[in-house]
Amino acid sequence: MLIEEKALKYWIDNFYGYGSWYARFWFVGYEESGGDVPEEVAEKLNYFYNLQAPNTPTLCDIRELYRHVAFRVDGPRAVKFSNLNDHRFGSHATLHGAWKNLIAFVHGYQSEKLPDLLTYQKNSFALPSAPNEALIQLYPLPGHNHAWYYAWLDLPQFPFLKSRASYQNYVYPGRMHSILKNISIYKPEVVLMYGMDNINVLKKSVHEFFPAAKFKIVKAVKRQIPAASSGGLQWNYPFNHNTDSCAQAQPD
Repeated sequence: MLIEEKALKYWIDNFYGYGSWYARFWFVGYEESGGDVPEEVAEKLNYFYNLQAPNTPTLCDIRELYRHVAFRVDGPRAVKFSNLNDHRFGSHATLHGAWKNLIAFVHGYQSEKLPDLLTYQKNSFALPSAPNEALIQLYPLPGHNHAWYYAWLDLPQFPFLKSRASYQNYVYPGRMHSILKNISIYKPEVVLMYGMDNINVLKKSVHEFFPAAKFKIVKAVKRQIPAASSGGLQWNYPFNHNTDSCAQAQPD
């Protein structure tokens, strides 16, 4: 299955993740994992393009999108799942390694008892109809930590895809502006940015959009949720997987 120009452009311009902008908790990840199987990328792009959603930053239903993406893994799991929805939300679903931590964060932040993580993932996590969590991607294309697979695309109209750095430089300003603008519109209770390695760039963008924002560094404590601010909106920015500190921004 080929990745088509119109579907690719529409995805890059409008796909921002899953859930609802009205969610209380926004989890902004660096990018969704993947990109190494062209057919999987094409199925995601085509589904989103066929939604005919408005030409605006859009969050879609992760369960519906995943139903349209085949599960492509060899071995015993191949017979258990026919699509990604089965893999993450079906009767024999597998717990997602990152999502379980986000679910724990939501309940810890609210001082609530931790539910069965897999049950919550299957039935409640990032549901648009019950907006509690939104999964937002800073960069739109599924990516792999150790390789950039989009350089092979024969699409000269997208020269920025020839390298990860040029792609990120191209999409970052507009996407970060849209995310910050939607924060000012929808006013989520908490915005958690995780897996980031560009903390100084992020802080600069936040400060340009919210000039009154104040930053502080706090030491991360295992199994302890950062305390909420006494007023206003709070962001938490874990630097990356290799540090034990995080930054908090508290706009006035």
